[in-house]
Amino acid sequence: MPIEIRQFPCLSDNYGYLIRDHESGLVATIDTPDPGAINNELESAGWKLTHILNTHHHFDHAGGNLALKEKWGCQIIGPKNEQEKIPGIDRVVGDGDVVELGQSIAKVFDTPGHTLGHIIYHFEDDAAAFVGDTIFAMGCGRLFEGTPDQMWSSLQKISSMPHETKLYCAHEYTKANAAFALSVDPSNAALQARAKEVDSMRAQNLPTVPTTVEKELATNPFLRAEDKSLQTNINMDGASAVDVFAKTRALKDSF
Repeated sequence: MPIEIRQFPCLSDNYGYLIRDHESGLVATIDTPDPGAINNELESAGWKLTHILNTHHHFDHAGGNLALKEKWGCQIIGPKNEQEKIPGIDRVVGDGDVVELGQSIAKVFDTPGHTLGHIIYHFEDDAAAFVGDTIFAMGCGRLFEGTPDQMWSSLQKISSMPHETKLYCAHEYTKANAAFALSVDPSNAALQARAKEVDSMRAQNLPTVPTTVEKELATNPFLRAEDKSLQTNINMDGASAVDVFAKTRALKDSF
């Protein structure tokens, strides 16, 4: 049976995720943006928290670690390249490692860029990837610590996953991301349709996350650095994919 996923809003624009392995009953939270919201969701579901899977060290992702560990005695798993910055960490993981939640298996990928040690968790059998702040619907994380080359490489790991893979991003940034995407890729019909869909969903206060690899390949400008139309629109005809990505990211930073 696939993992059960509960998604809920917290803080100003974060999403919390609880995942439960059916066979064992083990439960993990992906990051710890808001311990109160996480505990409320656990109570509503009748679940007991056994694991914390951190993607990176930022406070809205690891700031609730110690409060939840104190309450539940859960194991904290996080990126080995940020272990000194992850409160209460018990086990460090990196590229190619496997995390077992009962019978549910997640493969770990290093995805530096947003932070230097950022990781993501890919439950391939469940067609689900918990991607933190590496990629968003029609967007990607700001490069606080890493380089454009690192982030482009990280995004390629995600874009090479099966097209049906659901991407559980950490923030509801989609409407703003769509506005930027249209500014650099205005003739993209799939993007135009997706932007209208997002406007409708947000008008009804519906989440636009998760997205899918297929949707992002069609609409996310940060995955489309090799698209000639996008290159022309940002005056980067014939440039390398990394350079086009870097220019697109810089334009987004000042958008």
